[in-house]
Amino acid sequence: MDKRLEQKINEKITDALNNISEIDKIAKSIDEKKTSQDFKYGIIIGRLYNSFHYQSRRILKRDPTIQEFSEFLEILSNRRNEILQKI
Repeated sequence: MDKRLEQKINEKITDALNNISEIDKIAKSIDEKKTSQDFKYGIIIGRLYNSFHYQSRRILKRDPTIQEFSEFLEILSNRRNEILQKI
């Protein structure tokens, strides 16, 4: 994966973790009962997936390749515990 894209994805993960209150507000605005860790994790992953595609188009001027998508999934996998601990 292009280093600029990888750096941006890691920044977006850090941003998401620093703004957990936003995730809480999103979850509560949808349904007070759906504030579980799994639901919040899904919101974070959705935001990161969107960022991955947007940043790929912005930085690389194209859609991500299958290889880049696999590397994105690896980044998420490597930081999974960190994300779950912050929720």
